Order: sequence, then structure tokens, then C-alpha cells
Amino acid sequence: MHGYGEDKAKVIARLRRIEGQVRAVTQMVEDDKYCIDVLTQISAANSALKSVALLLLDDHLGHCVREASVEGGDVADEKLREASAAIARLVKS
Repeated sequence: MHGYGEDKAKVIARLRRIEGQVRAVTQMVEDDKYCIDVLTQISAANSALKSVALLLLDDHLGHCVREASVEGGDVADEKLREASAAIARLVKS
């Protein structure tokens, strides 16, 4: 089971909400809405995506990395490298 297993319904619900936000941004552009209003909605969608990413990261650390740390060795090292790389990607975005 993936680390987000317990939060899967919450993750899916948030992603569907974000999907709706992005469709609304498309509609705003099609309707020639004011640039700043479109940018504001894009910013909101980005924030929502980051929120989901942090939830997934927290679940990954609490499940996958924790289990690997109990196992130790190369498995633990690999999971820590993966987590570190994921955090670096999130910080850059």
C-alpha cells in the first residue's frame, strides 16, 4: 500500500477540486476576463496543488520512509534520497 492510502479519498477530492479550478481558469480566458483575475485564480490553483503535494509528502514520510528506516540499510538510504529529492523539487516550485 502507498503512503497516501489512508488519505486517498481526501487527495482525490482535492485534485478534483483543483481540476475544476483549472477548467474555470480556461473559461475565464475564453471569456476574456481581466488578466489579474486570471492570474489570481492560477495562483490559487498552484497553492492548492502545493497543499496536496505537502499532504502526499507527509504521508510518504510517515509511511514509506518510516518503514524503510525500520528495515535499514540500502532501502532506508534510498527512501531518504527520494524524500530529499522530492522536497528539493517542492522548494524550487
